[in-house]
Amino acid sequence: MAARPAPVPLPDSGFPHLKSRVIERTGHFYYQDKDDLLWERVRKRLRARGLSDSSAYLALLDDPISGPAEWGKLEAEITIGETFFFRYAEQFAALRETILPEIIARKAATRRLRIWSAGCSTGAEPYSLAILANEILGGNLGTWRVSIVGTDINDSFLKAARQAQFGKWALRSMPEEQRQRYFTDAGKEQWEVRREFRSLVRFERHNLLSLLDGTSPLELTDFDLILCRNVLIYFHPDTVTRIVGALRDRLDEDGWMLLGHAEPNPVFATMMQALSLPGTVAYRRGAGDAPLPMPAPLQPKTTLQEWKPLLPEPKPEASVQRIALPRLPKAPQKPSAFPAPQKTGNLLGDIRARADAGDFAAAADLCRMALIAEPLNAALHFYQGLVLRALRRSDEAEKSFLKSLYLDRSFAMAHYHLGLLLLAEGRSAPGRRSLNHAAQSVAALADDHLLDEGDGVTAKDLRDLIRMHLDAPMPSKRKA
Repeated sequence: MAARPAPVPLPDSGFPHLKSRVIERTGHFYYQDKDDLLWERVRKRLRARGLSDSSAYLALLDDPISGPAEWGKLEAEITIGETFFFRYAEQFAALRETILPEIIARKAATRRLRIWSAGCSTGAEPYSLAILANEILGGNLGTWRVSIVGTDINDSFLKAARQAQFGKWALRSMPEEQRQRYFTDAGKEQWEVRREFRSLVRFERHNLLSLLDGTSPLELTDFDLILCRNVLIYFHPDTVTRIVGALRDRLDEDGWMLLGHAEPNPVFATMMQALSLPGTVAYRRGAGDAPLPMPAPLQPKTTLQEWKPLLPEPKPEASVQRIALPRLPKAPQKPSAFPAPQKTGNLLGDIRARADAGDFAAAADLCRMALIAEPLNAALHFYQGLVLRALRRSDEAEKSFLKSLYLDRSFAMAHYHLGLLLLAEGRSAPGRRSLNHAAQSVAALADDHLLDEGDGVTAKDLRDLIRMHLDAPMPSKRKA
């Protein structure tokens, strides 16, 4: 008979204090209800340092000599660093076609371009930006002051980023021809970013929470573009709003911001101007209602029309995405209860426009009107739930999500957003059940399968997000 594996020791009495310190220092509210996962990672450090319990480990962390280095090692254990070049094709297409050309045209007089990749992990994102800026500026690059800074809390990630060597997985979205163009072969199936792109990027250690307590470096300001993607999911929702507000304040007057799209937050549209670009939404500070400027003609080393994309073309299903409200399918052709100018399809477009502008009350009214004509449209009930949640009408939002799921039990995004709502309300058990239902509904789908009403989210994206919420089991005695 095979021997049973030894049971994993339960967290010791000093663990709750240690956990609170970790969350306080890193802001990783993600671990608030994941004792098992955090304890597993703490135990790795206990074994590495030959310590017996959390109290002894906390004493080490508080040591003025050894503590800072150990904090770095612990932070490396509890952060996730999966990344690859030109991640989220739609956002990089928006950068290539609209955002960077607009900035470059507007900054023609000063010829200064400042970009911040916040939460850069091992560097694929800032190096992708360097490659893109090089391609767009072309022969003019030498006359510009281009500064791209990548920051992260994880010292081991930053060390890897500075080495600028990547394996096949990080380059998986890049054809061989482009790999040869932007990288040199470093051997052992590793490729190193070419010097001309590395020279545009520097890396610094930075904790996003320092933006909130006034200790963030003063030089992190006046950026033309800030990217903060795949980072905010770690933080408490209230902290997320404050961080995004602080990042906005670090933008230049008409600067741009791109955020991760897997967990959209309608509040962001009330803090900055939300601009819907093909495949994504971008934000601008101080742009008001002015139309998007037409960029001046550039003289790159190859024209944008001739230059083959650095990334896969945006998928047709995600061709028009908006903040918080994923793209609606065209309504079935049925007799409309509205006058011709207000067909259901037009109302759906209006719903999205109102929500993008932060006018959620008007969007809710339009949802109600559209549902008169399409009462059995599961997607419409789903969007109504998103709008009502933005209005903090949680009970009504929950009912809308449930109606959507009554009409379509396999509606993954409805399960997911219902789960997020329930978790936010402190109803852990039903919230986790909803997330489990979401995971089950996409379990058999290919990784790159775009989800209905998912705003460009793939099956793999959703599975990864759900896993982050469900890594630790729900406390057995807690009821909701």
